[in-house]
Amino acid sequence: MKDTSLENIKRRFTYSEIQRITKNFEKIVGKGGFGTVYHGNIGDTQVAVKMLSATSVQGYQEFQTEATLVGYCNEDNHLGIIYEYMVNGDLEGHLAGKKLDFLSWEQRIRIAIDAAEGFEYLHHGCKPPIIHRDVKSTNILLTENFQGKLADFGLSRVIPFEAGSHITTVVAGTPGYLDPEYYRSNRLTEKSDVYSFGIVLLEIITGRPAIGIDDEREHIVQWVRSRIEEGNIKVVVDSRIRENVDVNFVWKAVEIAMLCVSIASDNRPPMNFVVNHLKESLSTELAWDETRKKELIGVMSLNLDSDVSGPQPR
Repeated sequence: MKDTSLENIKRRFTYSEIQRITKNFEKIVGKGGFGTVYHGNIGDTQVAVKMLSATSVQGYQEFQTEATLVGYCNEDNHLGIIYEYMVNGDLEGHLAGKKLDFLSWEQRIRIAIDAAEGFEYLHHGCKPPIIHRDVKSTNILLTENFQGKLADFGLSRVIPFEAGSHITTVVAGTPGYLDPEYYRSNRLTEKSDVYSFGIVLLEIITGRPAIGIDDEREHIVQWVRSRIEEGNIKVVVDSRIRENVDVNFVWKAVEIAMLCVSIASDNRPPMNFVVNHLKESLSTELAWDETRKKELIGVMSLNLDSDVSGPQPR
C-alpha cells in the first residue's frame, strides 16, 4: 500500500494532479489577495491548495517561501502551494467566539508554545534567518488536535548574513500587531516578530482582539497594563475560563507577553527564551494539577474509610 502521509509527499505536483486532488477546483475554502484556496485530498489526507497569481510578485515570494510545507505546483503559469488542511480553522476564530467550543487554558498555552517554536525555528533554525512580518492570530492555524501551525508567509523577509541583525524595508504588517519601533525606523529584526507574538499571547490570555471593537478601540497592551496597575490580574483572563485558572500561572503568561511587547526592541526576549519559559510554566502547572488530584483522591479515600469504620449498631 502506498504511503500517502504528509511526511512523504513534499514534492512537485503537475497541474493535472492538482486538478485531480481538488476535483477540478470544486470546493473553495478561502480567498486572499494573492490567490484562491481549494479543498482537496491526497489519499486519506485532507489538503488545502492555494493557487497563486503568476503576476503577483508577493505571491511568487510566498510560493518560494512556503512551497516545502507539503507540496507545490510550478507549471507554465500555474503556481500552487499544497498545505495540510486545518480542520479547526484559525486561532482568532476560537478566541473571538466564532466557534461553538472555547479553548481551555491548557489548550491556549500549548498553542502559544507551538507558535513560539515555529518562530524560534524561523529566527534561529533557518540559515539565513526568516522574519515572518505578519504575526497575528488569523495566521496561526489549528489542526484536528488543536496543534498550532504558522501560516501566510507572503510578507516574510530573509535577513542575509551580510546584513547583520536587521534589514531596512518598507513597513508592512497588520495594525494592532505592528512593532512600533519597526514602524518608526523601517528597521526589521526578529524582535519585530517577538512584539507581534506578544500581542497574540495577550489575545490568547484575554480573549480580546488586538484593537478593541468598542467605541474607544483601546489597544490590548493598554487594556492589560491598566488592569495590572489596578492589581487585579485575574480579570485579565478570558471570562469564559477565568474560574478554572490559577492566578499564579496567569501572572507568568502575562509577564512573558508584556516582555515581548516592550517598546524598545532590546528589552524583548528572543523566541527561545519565550519557548522555554512557556514550557516551564505549563510543566509546573500540570505537575501542580496532578498533585492536587492525588491530594483530593487521598481525602476522598480517608472519608470513605471513616464512613466504613464508623460507630457500629449495638
